[in-house]
Amino acid sequence: MAMEQQQNVPSRGGCFSRFWKRLSTPSARWSVLALVVVGLLIGASGVIGTQVIVGATGTNEFCGGTCHSMQWVAQEYRQSGHYANRTGFRASCHDCHIPNGYPKLLWYKAQAGIRDAVQEARGVISTEERFKKERLRMARLVWAEFKENNSVNCQHCHQFNDDVVAKQKEFVRPMHQQFLANTATCIDCHKGVAHTAPDE
Repeated sequence: MAMEQQQNVPSRGGCFSRFWKRLSTPSARWSVLALVVVGLLIGASGVIGTQVIVGATGTNEFCGGTCHSMQWVAQEYRQSGHYANRTGFRASCHDCHIPNGYPKLLWYKAQAGIRDAVQEARGVISTEERFKKERLRMARLVWAEFKENNSVNCQHCHQFNDDVVAKQKEFVRPMHQQFLANTATCIDCHKGVAHTAPDE
């Protein structure tokens, strides 16, 4: 009788331990193959869903059209050499502002999306006037990111080595030699390239 009472006492383990026990106990209803297939389907859905979201939010149309807080800088971008140039190559918002490689890309997009959505919801950057008021603060954040990562996104399109620098105009060479010597990075000199640089 005492043995039966002990078996009927509910387990005092936490939610996690009950979940883990259930997860590690073989299923009587499902075959291992069915469980593997379900797991693969869930994993594939996650990967495909992430790709779709990253693709949809990584276009210039999203940044300059759907994302209200970026509509004013999008107009400036359309007037820049990153949008219209002699080569015909058009750098996208994503090319310059989003890190390459999946862990960093997803983390950055999540942070930036939440930050911009909160600022938009709070009305911090909801109008052009308010945006202009906050512009220097936001630009400094972006400049700091570029400085911290050695303007790595610039270097995906603009590659410099001694041969390239030697062929450049005389007045440009000393600055790019500083870059090659790791004493300067792109954003140190090129703050107003794709967007109007706010007065510091």
